[in-house]
Amino acid sequence: MPEPPTGAGILTADELLYLHLPDRQTELVRGNLIVRELPGYRHGAVASEIARLIANHAHDHGLGIVVAAKTGFKLFANPDTVRAADAAFLSYDRAPAPPPVGYPSLAPDLVVEVLSPNDRAGEVQSKVSDWLNAGSRVVWVLDPGRRRGIIYRADGSVDLLEEPDALSGEDVLPGFSCPLADVL
Repeated sequence: MPEPPTGAGILTADELLYLHLPDRQTELVRGNLIVRELPGYRHGAVASEIARLIANHAHDHGLGIVVAAKTGFKLFANPDTVRAADAAFLSYDRAPAPPPVGYPSLAPDLVVEVLSPNDRAGEVQSKVSDWLNAGSRVVWVLDPGRRRGIIYRADGSVDLLEEPDALSGEDVLPGFSCPLADVL
C-alpha cells in the first residue's frame, strides 16, 4: 500500500486514494490537488435522480454499470489526473472486471456533471475537456439553477437543452430518454 503524501508538491493517483480530508471533495489535476467544499442538497438530489434513472435503464436493458458521485477515474498519468463525476455510465465491454480497489485508468462512456452555485465556468470547461480528451463519448452538464443542460460530445458538437427538452442516451445509452424537467 502506498504511503500517504507527506508534503506539498505533485501527488499521484495512489497518494490521492489514501488522502483523507474530512468534509471536502478532492480531485487531482496534472498532479495538483484540487479541494472543494461539499456540494449542497439540490446538487445531491439532482445527481442521485439522474444516476438512478440511468442505472435503471442500463440494468433493464443489459447495457452496463453506473457509478455514483465521488467515484474517481484516472484519466491521465505522469502527472496524474483523477476526476470524479456526479454520475457515470460504462458499457459492460469497457467496465473493468474485476472492479479495481483504486481508480480505473479509463474514462466512462457517459459522464454527468451537476453544477453547484459556486462552480466556476472555466473549471467546469476544464473538467469537460479532461473527460472528452480521455475518451468519454458524451458529457452532460446539468444546471439546476438555470434549469438547463449542455451536452458535449467527443466529435466536438454541443447542444443546449432547456425545458421541455429531453436528455437522450444517443448511441452511448441506447433507448434512454428523460425530460430535463424530471431531473432538475
